[in-house]
Amino acid sequence: MRKTITLLAVTTALFPLSAWADSPVGDAAADPAPAKSAFTTGVAKGRDLLDTAISASTLDEGDIARIGTRSVAEVIGNIPGIRAETSGTDGLTAITIRGLPLAADGSKFMQIEEDGLPVLEFGDIHFGTSTAFLRTDLSLSQVQAIRGGSASTFASNSPGGVVNFISHTGEVDGGALELSSGLNYSLGRVDFDYGAKLDDHLRFNIGGFYRQGEGPRATGYDAYQGGQIKFNVTRSFDAGYVRLYVKVLDDREPNYALAPVAVSGTDASPHYSVLPGFDARTDTASSRYIGSTLGMDQNNNPELINLHQGNRSKVRSIGLESQFDIAGWTVTDRFRYSEISGAYNETQGLAIAPAAAIAAMFGGQGATLSYADGPQTGTAITNPAALNGNGLAAYNLRINVALNSLNNVTNDLRASRVWAVGGGKLTTTAGVYASSQDVNMMWNFNTEISDYAGGGNSTLLDLTTANGALLTQQGTLSYGLSSPTGNDYHHYYDVNFRVFAPYGSINYQLGRLAVGGSLRYDAGRVSGNVYGDDLGGGRIGTATVNLNGSGPITLPETQVAVLPLSQPGLVDYNYDYVSYSVGANYRLADDLSAFARYSRGGRAGAERALYPPSINPATGQLTNPASAYDPVKQAEIGAKYRQGGMTLYVTAFWASTIDSNYQISADASGQAVVIPIDRKYSAKGVEVEGEARHGPFSLRLGATYTKAKIDSDANDPALNGNTPRHEPNFYFTAMPQFENRLMSIGANLMGVTSSYAEDNQGLKQPGYVLVNPFVELRPAKRVSVRLNVYNLFNTLAIVQASASNLPETGVVNAQVLNGRTVTGAVRLSF
Repeated sequence: MRKTITLLAVTTALFPLSAWADSPVGDAAADPAPAKSAFTTGVAKGRDLLDTAISASTLDEGDIARIGTRSVAEVIGNIPGIRAETSGTDGLTAITIRGLPLAADGSKFMQIEEDGLPVLEFGDIHFGTSTAFLRTDLSLSQVQAIRGGSASTFASNSPGGVVNFISHTGEVDGGALELSSGLNYSLGRVDFDYGAKLDDHLRFNIGGFYRQGEGPRATGYDAYQGGQIKFNVTRSFDAGYVRLYVKVLDDREPNYALAPVAVSGTDASPHYSVLPGFDARTDTASSRYIGSTLGMDQNNNPELINLHQGNRSKVRSIGLESQFDIAGWTVTDRFRYSEISGAYNETQGLAIAPAAAIAAMFGGQGATLSYADGPQTGTAITNPAALNGNGLAAYNLRINVALNSLNNVTNDLRASRVWAVGGGKLTTTAGVYASSQDVNMMWNFNTEISDYAGGGNSTLLDLTTANGALLTQQGTLSYGLSSPTGNDYHHYYDVNFRVFAPYGSINYQLGRLAVGGSLRYDAGRVSGNVYGDDLGGGRIGTATVNLNGSGPITLPETQVAVLPLSQPGLVDYNYDYVSYSVGANYRLADDLSAFARYSRGGRAGAERALYPPSINPATGQLTNPASAYDPVKQAEIGAKYRQGGMTLYVTAFWASTIDSNYQISADASGQAVVIPIDRKYSAKGVEVEGEARHGPFSLRLGATYTKAKIDSDANDPALNGNTPRHEPNFYFTAMPQFENRLMSIGANLMGVTSSYAEDNQGLKQPGYVLVNPFVELRPAKRVSVRLNVYNLFNTLAIVQASASNLPETGVVNAQVLNGRTVTGAVRLSF
């Protein structure tokens, strides 16, 4: 951190205010019209948005730099109609669109793409969401998003929408090097990007980043470490081009999952606050003292699991894109092969209570706790009420997932042609999409006891009964998660998902009117094996194993979760469904258009449906074939206005879906429970997106009003008519800015109204507004200095609270956004 502060000071000294007059940035023009660049994501051919019957948005690289965070989910959350739940990292996110349900993590109904192809075929793979394998850096040119509309027919498994992260491809010679660092936290980062034309027909671009440090929350070690490099080269021809992409990503980051906060008041009007000795905005369950745990791999061999690698993402991909004009047709093909792997580590408090109560809960009357690691290892805790100033201990679930292979192969071939018909233009498109998605991963769930100490100083706790019997092994109660149905969630997946999808569209434009429709047929093939004793059939799920390889067998080592490797569960089923979309757009005037559209799409089930009761492990068939995919219906009507320095898009929408899923919920005490979901949902609302410019002043605004409800619940009819959990009625973003050739100064505002913590409409999660100011100075040619402040007022922003009602303990597990963080950056352009 001191090095970055010094660098900023030296830069200011070398480039004084008198040098600003030489800045290459021009004066802000009076009322410049927003860019009219063609929108290309989720449509047949790129067109001006005022000529298309879709709802779409674009964020350029300048917007992303000023948002105040590099988190993929928070960047996406700045797009109207899309709401992202995250805590500042990319490995644990939940993203939804237009009120579609947020029953689990990931992005079930929305596809996330990179350069026109999906990062993963399914955005909600357990512990392996799409955002985990995507990063933003200087190589990113823009983010395009389409909500509803033709997204359901121009991509598979994307009925709600598509968000596409588009890279620079070397159209402009030059590049940039940026050094940034936290000024009130420890994290250093370097970003670079460079592109050039090697001759009239050959150009390239290379970019990436590297970062290392503890991060904005205390862990006691470098929880962030790694980066990526991306390269592409383009060879142009008279009739088209060929482009090669390469990407290598190896990055690890902490898991800012649920952490305890204090709560008081009532269900309808709760008051949340940080705990003494532990601030969920700046502290985590990660600790310098908890570096590893024991478990069993997919071959039932003991392994030492590295917890300090946090959420690790590894990608090695190569892609080929080509486009040519052939006999009047524009033929485009995109291909990518990605080797994807990594690890997921999370600590989830199953029960958080006064330390003495936790001891009595599992050890009986008179049980005591002692430190299992750290500088006080073996020391008894004689005054549990004063432990870390909050007196709390937790019965934790330690989740470790080895993402052995999420390898993905994708190809999208399409051909389009524009015909002159009857005085208008008829655009026809035909295409075929094919993909193969592996899901090979091993789940290890351990249960343990720990405290909650700030500063990255939490420790595991050993438990001893009143008669001196030790019930834990270095804080671990059991090497598994046992229940009456078996050793739950000790799972191994080795499954492949194949998708084959032909599609086509027609669009006819006559004068100011454009009408069109598109059709897609998705056929899927799912095959492989899954393992676990909760598959039924008398499978053995526990064994006695000397996990640490020395000393006597401890009590936890007599109940170690193992896989019944000789009794796999079979996965073997097919599915198919049809998606369609029809719409019309009318250009009322040069600066005004109106549109309407109706669409039906689908989302195939991923690995969440591969264990009973969803599947018969003997035959591999789904017990309910209708659960192979969830249909989504949408209707929208809107208007678009653009003149001078003003744009305004307003869209009213309605959506309906079925969701077959599993949801991690919580009871009134905060105890985590997993429930099956079989529901029908509906949502209606209005999106507003606008931008206004006047001289050096500008305002970018996005707002969404949504009213969502559970229409019917097959498992719990008492929920019928309720508002789904985590669904606020209103959320918005705004970016006011002043900009001239010397500086840019403004703020990114993000706000959300209250919502319910769970579907029973009990405990509420309060709304919040985050104020994220930024200032960028341009002291000399090709030099800029930027300061970003995230969460200026250090708001305790609750993303999710894990309790259906106000807990008697006055403590609830919650996922919160980062507290105030200040980041400085220096960029050199060349």
